[in-house]
Formats: sequence, structure tokens, C-alpha cells
Amino acid sequence: MTDTLSDAERNGLLALDTPTICNALELTAPERRAKGFTVRPLVACFPQMKPVLAYARTATIRSKEPSPLAKDKAKAQRLAYFEYIEKGGPRPSISIMQDIDGDDRGFGAFWGEVQTNVHKSLGCVGTVTDGCVRDIDMMADGFFVLAGSIAPSHAWVHLVDFGGTVSVAGMVVSSGDLIHADRHGAVIIPAGSASKVIEAAALIARKEAVILSAAKQPGFTVEVLKRAMGEADDIH
Repeated sequence: MTDTLSDAERNGLLALDTPTICNALELTAPERRAKGFTVRPLVACFPQMKPVLAYARTATIRSKEPSPLAKDKAKAQRLAYFEYIEKGGPRPSISIMQDIDGDDRGFGAFWGEVQTNVHKSLGCVGTVTDGCVRDIDMMADGFFVLAGSIAPSHAWVHLVDFGGTVSVAGMVVSSGDLIHADRHGAVIIPAGSASKVIEAAALIARKEAVILSAAKQPGFTVEVLKRAMGEADDIH
């Protein structure tokens, strides 16, 4: 399946950082002000990377104990997961992976040199996970990673399930959700709202520009701020 966004929508969203997307959603979808984004800290392994925009492929993992599946069934499950990454919805995809080991999440790393390269070649641009990652210097070039932690071993890491609803760092994600992510975190963009989000972000930027311009001028005072805030309120 192909990307459902127009080129203008995709380029417009990618020109924004994730906090700006969150700000815009406060205007376009105020009921989502306290949900739909990561709320706990994640490690940005490559903070210099530009934002990514992709469709969620969801999965759960564990690593504290071995997989209960026989070797052949575990292999078949893994191959089915890879087919889901490649063909399970619009592309590009992004893996949203929840570690369900509770207090022991991050015990072993699913993500490293091999998995980032395999996923990238299957059309996946990155991962957002509350599990751990490793092989930072050997990961696929340009593969976006937000993770709960960094650790050296994969321990008994294995897939538990995929394609369902997961919760990563407080963000509840269903398969196929449109995800915008950068070094700050990730947020879900509601279906069909891309153009409205871009327009709202532009409006916010125009309003903020008035206040920022005033704040950077010599002689800035609360009285000047008051006038600037009034001017900003008049921008629609």
C-alpha cells in the first residue's frame, strides 16, 4: 500500500518539529490535548536527525524469559511480522514496539545492527520503543530511533505479538496510525487532519513571531509584551 498523504501534506508536516505538531493539534483537535503523544522520556539515539512521518506497525516484545514458542513456530512468527512491516499498511512504516516486561523492560535489546538494516530495507524508517537498543554505531544509516534505554545484550528478546494496540511511553498507538516523531518524542496525527494541522501551525507561528520579535528588541518590558500579545490575538 502507498502513502495516503499528498506530497504537499507530507512535505508540510515534515517541515515541522514534533512539538509544533502538538501545538497545532491543540487547535485542530482540542480533545486530544492530553493524549496521543509520548509523555515519558525516551533516548534519541540520533538527535541530529530530521523528523520522520510514517504509518505505525505495532508489536510487543519480551526479553527477561525465553519465548514459549518452539523454534519453528518462533521463526514463522518472526517472518509473519516482517511481512507485516513490509505489507501491513501504507508506507513508509515505523515500528512502534512495546516492551511488556514491566519493571524489567529494557532487559534485552530487539534493535541493533541487524534489525535496523532489515527493517529499513522493508520500507521502515525507524522505531519508537520503550525497550532498549544497542549497536548504536552500526545501525542502518538514517534509521530513526527513540528508545527507552541503551543496553549491551539481547538476552531472551522475542516477539510476543504484532498488529494490535500498544502503549509506548504513554502514547497509545494502533496499527496504521500516522506518526510524527523527532528527538523530542512522537505524536499521532489524526486521519484526514494533515492540512488542518499545517494551517494551524502556520497560524501559531505568525502569532508567536510578533511576541518573539518584541522580546528580542532592546527595552523590552511587560508593557511592550502586553501590546505584542494584543497584536498576536488579532492575527487569524
